[in-house]
Amino acid sequence: MNDLEALTRLYLDMCRYEKRLSPDTLKAYRIDLAQFKAFVGEQAVTRDLLGGYMKYLNKTFAPRSVRRKLASLRAFYRTMEEQERIEHNPFEKLRVHIQRPKQLPRIIPENVVQALLEAAYEEYRPDAVFVLRDIVVLELLFNTGMRVSELCALSPQTVQLEEDKLRFLIYGKGKKERVVQIAMPEVLELMRVYCQQFGEGIRSSGVLLLNNRGRALSQQSVRRIIRKYQKKLAAPFRATPHMFRHTFATALLEAGMDIRYIQSLLGHSSIATTQIYTHVAAQRQTELLSELHPRSQMSFHL
Repeated sequence: MNDLEALTRLYLDMCRYEKRLSPDTLKAYRIDLAQFKAFVGEQAVTRDLLGGYMKYLNKTFAPRSVRRKLASLRAFYRTMEEQERIEHNPFEKLRVHIQRPKQLPRIIPENVVQALLEAAYEEYRPDAVFVLRDIVVLELLFNTGMRVSELCALSPQTVQLEEDKLRFLIYGKGKKERVVQIAMPEVLELMRVYCQQFGEGIRSSGVLLLNNRGRALSQQSVRRIIRKYQKKLAAPFRATPHMFRHTFATALLEAGMDIRYIQSLLGHSSIATTQIYTHVAAQRQTELLSELHPRSQMSFHL
């Protein structure tokens, strides 16, 4: 079996049924391999062709996307070689040079987060149940640092509302489990009201966050919720679900929380992934020092 399309189908089936990769990872692999197939057409896959494909990727996509797409291809060909579906791995001894720029996580300023929450709370009325749902979405993104995929996957089995705390059992990347707990009284009361309003739908659907058809809220719907309240702000600011996660981590680091606790809350396998937030915190400390130190109020001239 040498047909690229047939090999791709075989590989995706293996990823789904044997490796049990997440739907998001499968979707990314499917897109990456389809783009490669479209580029290859009926040509034989050689090292020269791969070199041309890398040039195409570098001209078309950001370095992070290029790195991911090439990693998808490497994994595909490595698996096909291990399964003896191909005689030669075209990636063998192929050197890949992609300069990955250092990109600090973009965070949402505290005043913008406050304005987003205020816009949602101001729109709430007792009969506006989906505004209540929107408030829960924004509060959980800001207060837990969950990925949007983890937020949408919450279920009655993974959320425990107690008298003095709200406990989340989160399944992150690679099905890795972690626990995040909230003890803020206002958030606890919000969740009690939400569970009362949506209790029947939660029980029948098996998910915590519902759309207006009583089904699981999608990641795209979460993005639409954020955009909805962004439009109400006096000053435009484009926020994404993942920026709430960055904001959560940076705020805790600035408040003095040990970075290993933050690593645990975010579900990072490596502390190196979490350490990128130290650069953001250091940058903020520099700004605060310039703003608040008494020397900034003094003026001398040579």
